Amino acid sequence: MRLSQGAFSYLPDLTQEQVEKQIAYATAKGWGISVEYTYDPHPRNVYWSMYGLPLFETSDPEKVKEFLGKYAQCLQDHPHSYVKINAFDASRGWESCALSFIVQRPNYEPGFYLTRQESQGRFQRYTLNSYAVQVTEDQHRYTPDSDD
Repeated sequence: MRLSQGAFSYLPDLTQEQVEKQIAYATAKGWGISVEYTYDPHPRNVYWSMYGLPLFETSDPEKVKEFLGKYAQCLQDHPHSYVKINAFDASRGWESCALSFIVQRPNYEPGFYLTRQESQGRFQRYTLNSYAVQVTEDQHRYTPDSDD
């Protein structure tokens, strides 16, 4: 199963050059950008871990180059996680997410399952759960043979 969250999620993975062009586009628009990662890609898990500080209100090539280095370091530090780039537009006086896209996925994406709960009057409630968070001591989260 392939997780489909954010822009470009139904397209093939972006190349490094395409990611850099999206970052250049966001900074040219004056949007703040950040890198986030998670091991639990549940659709309602909107609080991914931020990697470093976001880059706000700059189109300085050196700052953008520094951000690209931080992005590359995140990919290296978290090879079995989901990593995404967010761009925030604050032009109207508040920040809103203008662009968000996944730039890295684990080799194995375990998917989700539904849990059904029955209650009074034949009422049924369903909960979406991630297989990614079900790990026992002898298992690894994504790759069974990894050393992480």
